[in-house]
Formats: sequence, C-alpha cells, structure tokens
Amino acid sequence: MIPKYCVLPVLLALAACQPASTDAASADAKQVDPKQPVDAKPADATPAAEGTGTPALKIATLDGAQYDLASKRGGWVVVNFWATWCAPCIKEMPELDAFDAERADVEVIGLAYEEIAVEEMRAFLKQRPVRYPIALVDTYDPPADFPTPRGLPMTYVIAPDGRIAKSFMGPVTGAELAAVIDAPTGAPVAKPEG
Repeated sequence: MIPKYCVLPVLLALAACQPASTDAASADAKQVDPKQPVDAKPADATPAAEGTGTPALKIATLDGAQYDLASKRGGWVVVNFWATWCAPCIKEMPELDAFDAERADVEVIGLAYEEIAVEEMRAFLKQRPVRYPIALVDTYDPPADFPTPRGLPMTYVIAPDGRIAKSFMGPVTGAELAAVIDAPTGAPVAKPEG
C-alpha cells in the first residue's frame, strides 16, 4: 500500500510529462518542413541567412594580403569553408579553382576552418595548389557574420549587392554555382585569355 503523502508528488510529476497544449505559445513553435531544402534557413536565423543582410569578412590570407569582402561588391564571391582533413573539401578544390579561373565575374576565397599551423597549410597547398586566396579561420572565433559551419565543406555564394544568394552544405560543383550566378542574367562571363 502506497502512503497518501507519496501520491501527490507522483501525480504532479506525471502531469509535468504531459504533451504541451495547443495554445498560442505552442503555435509559435517552429515546425520542421520535410520539403524544405537542407541549405535553407529561416529569414531571421542570422544576418547571413540567404537574401538578408550583407555579411562582412575581413581576414588576412596566406599570401599576406588583406581580404575584404565589402571591396568585392559588383562581382560574385564564393566563400568556401573547408579543412585539410575533409575528403569532400579536398575533392571539390580543383572544381572551385577551375570555376574561379574561368569566370571574370566570380572570385573564390577558401576559409580553412581548422587548427593548423601556417607552415602546415602551405605544405598542404604545395601538394594541392589552388589559385584563389586561402585564409586560416580561428575555430574559436569564426567570422561573426557567417554562421558557424555545421559541417564541411560549407559554401556561400555572395551576390554583387553583397547579400548571400545561396548556401550549400556539402560539396558543390561549378555547375551548381553557375546555376545560381547565371540565373538572373543567363550569361556567364569568361575570363580573358592571358
């Protein structure tokens, strides 16, 4: 037999485990839409959500130059978070390099999102060279206007007005980038020979 003074705490605990009611507060809870693409973000998620805000990025590249995303307005920029230990990242590097070389209206920047010494990164890039600039990102202090990558590679396509036109989680191809960049105009701009 259970003493009466033990029944009340048990009943209160059971009441606390009941599903939430469908009041106004529950109606405001965000629902996951299975039809929503993986890379879509709610408009209010961060300033870097697609189509909102103009993310800032000022960072030193491995060649000693200062890279300022704001100075690239008027052209398309592909911001690619990657790491040397990430096989899909390494696989997409030649594709990003070729895309950057082919297109006068596009610039790629690689942000190495890992703890690695500059000398180690330079040695890695000797084995897998790319023409686009590479910068090391402090994993404890990533660029504030970009969400912390949930996985790598993570790529953002920045439109000429400075807004994020599209983001890609996972490897991206030149064809996928071109589909975003060429959608408004329909015509790629080839880099001049020489």
